Amino acid sequence: MNAKLVELTTRKGGLKFVKVTTPWSTAEIYLHGAHVTHFQKNGEPSLLFMSRKSHFAAGQPIRGGVPICFPWFGNRDGEPSHGFARILPWERVVTSAAQNGAVTLRLRLPKNSVKPEWSALKTEFVITVADTLTMELVATNESADKTLEIANCLHTYFHVGDITQVSITGLEGAPFDDFAAGAGGASARRVENDPVLRITKETNRVYPDSTATVEIRDENLKRTIRVEKLNSKSTVVWNPWTTQKLPDDFDPAEHKQMVCVESGNVKQNKISLALGETAALKVILSSTSLK
Repeated sequence: MNAKLVELTTRKGGLKFVKVTTPWSTAEIYLHGAHVTHFQKNGEPSLLFMSRKSHFAAGQPIRGGVPICFPWFGNRDGEPSHGFARILPWERVVTSAAQNGAVTLRLRLPKNSVKPEWSALKTEFVITVADTLTMELVATNESADKTLEIANCLHTYFHVGDITQVSITGLEGAPFDDFAAGAGGASARRVENDPVLRITKETNRVYPDSTATVEIRDENLKRTIRVEKLNSKSTVVWNPWTTQKLPDDFDPAEHKQMVCVESGNVKQNKISLALGETAALKVILSSTSLK
């Protein structure tokens, strides 16, 4: 493969990442967490938001880009938040280029890096960089005798020009659990009745049983970001504003330049993965000029 298309290099905390260049775009994917930190189409601002205070260190999550939440979502006693996939090193299985210049990377989570109860999971992440960014998280239960309960989520941080000039469509009429309204989540079940969602305060919504494509309309950057997903029953919309307490890897002022629209299967949409079954979560990100 042309070395100019795919480069493996080291930066920031000694972590290795793959830099991809295509006729339409550039991308960066860290082996730490199989973490996509950058995707930018030629002539456009970056599609993904990265916190300028993010830690790039072994055993810690990267703040921004596309963290992989797997095999659970949220907190679990004595375990890393949002699962172990985003804080472990992955290995590159194969890299290929299509005739049209699109580049595909297949990464794998080594089974010997996880606890025995999860070692029966074969987990791969496939990223295709072109004029779109396509990501597919594939998990197979190779256990001989047990069903595995998993959650999966691509916790995508999008870069926006000004959060006050952003509107989100595709969620009208959808019930959601409002985790920013207080403890309980499910007890704060509401329905989105407005045709567009605008972020004006701390927002932490989980839309269960939601399979629709979502669009982020950014008046400041004059573009629309499209989030298309397959095998995903949950959508999460998150912005911490200045009120949610976060670790020191995020500057509260940065809430103005980001919004998370996450795709996966979480909470009530968790997956029961029977013997030999595969769950493949696929997300396709694209952007167009705002008309």
